[in-house]
Amino acid sequence: MKLDVLAKQCGEWLRGTGPESDIVISSRIRLARNLADFPFIRRCSEQDRRAIERLVKDRTRDVNAWDKAAYLDVFGLPPLDRQLLVERQLISRELADADGPRAVLLDPRETLSIMVNEEDHLRIQVMHSGFDLLPAWEEINRVDDLLEERLPYAFHEQLGYLTACPTNVGTGMRVSIMFHLPGLVLSREIDKVFRGLQKMNLAVRGLYGEGSQALGDFYQISNQFTLGKTEAQLIERVSEIVPVLLEYERKARQSLLEHGRKDLQDRVSRSLGILRNAHTISSEETLLLLSSVRLGIYLGLIPDIDIATVNKLFVHTQPAHLQKIRGRELDKAERNEERATYLKKHLGGA
Repeated sequence: MKLDVLAKQCGEWLRGTGPESDIVISSRIRLARNLADFPFIRRCSEQDRRAIERLVKDRTRDVNAWDKAAYLDVFGLPPLDRQLLVERQLISRELADADGPRAVLLDPRETLSIMVNEEDHLRIQVMHSGFDLLPAWEEINRVDDLLEERLPYAFHEQLGYLTACPTNVGTGMRVSIMFHLPGLVLSREIDKVFRGLQKMNLAVRGLYGEGSQALGDFYQISNQFTLGKTEAQLIERVSEIVPVLLEYERKARQSLLEHGRKDLQDRVSRSLGILRNAHTISSEETLLLLSSVRLGIYLGLIPDIDIATVNKLFVHTQPAHLQKIRGRELDKAERNEERATYLKKHLGGA
C-alpha cells in the first residue's frame, strides 16, 4: 500500500453511503486483545515488542481473506505518514506516537485495521459508513476468530479477555458511532444531550477519539465499560441511543429551517463563500465551515455540491493529507495557502 496513493483516495467509511449517513458518519467497533505468552505492553521490553510484532506478521500472512491487505511497519514510517493514518482514522494517535516496534495491517477498503503494540498487543478495528453496527460486528467477529485460531489470547474463564486497561476487561470491546450534529450545536442543545449520555455511562469524544476536540461538530459516542456485559449487550446499549440522537438532531435542523431560515441560509452561504474564495485558511476554520456546508446540502440550501465531495474534504484538507497530495512537506503558512487552493479546486471557487 503506497501512502502517497492512499492520500488521494477516499476510504469506504467516508463515502456517505451507509444508513442514516446524513447524521451518522461511521460505525466502529474495536477489540482489545493481548497474547498469553507476553507481559502487557507497559511491561514489555523492546525485545518483547519486536517478538510480538513478528509473531503477528508471521501468523497473518496465510489468511486468504487478507491477501490484498498491507502490513505496515509503523515504527519505520516517517512522522508525516503516521499522521496521515491518524487523520484517516486507520491508526490511533497513541500508536503513531508510541515508541518501539509496532505495526498495522490494513485492508484496501479501509474498513479493517489491526494495530500491533498499541496500549494492548492487538487493537482490532472495523469501521463502516453510516449506522451499520451489526454488519460491523459480524465482520470483526470473523476477524477475531481468524486471529484467535493463530494467536494465543490472554483469557480468564471468569473475567474474559485480559486487557491493559481495567475498563476494557471482559469482551475488550469498544462500540462507537461518529455523529455530525450541527443542528444541536447551533440550537445550543448539545450540552444538555451530552449530560444525559454521560448519565447513561456513554462516553462523548471528539473527531479523533479520547482526548480530542469536537472539531466540525463531529462527536463520537461509545461505551465506557465492558466488564460484565456481552458483545450483544454493548452493541444494543450504543444502538438504542442512535434513534434518539437522530430524532433530536433532525428536529433541531427543522426548527432552524422554520424559525431562522434566513439566518441559516446566510450562515451556509457565507461558509461556502469563504471556502471558495479564501487565499489562506486553517484546518480548524475549514472543518467548521465545511460543517455548515454539509448541513446546507442535506437541508437543500446548496444544490450544486454532492455530499461525497464534502466528506472527502474533511479529511483531505488535514495537514498530513495536504502535504502528501502536494508531494512535499509544508510549513503552517504554506499549508494554509495550499488548503485554500485545494478547496477552490473542489468547490468551484474563483
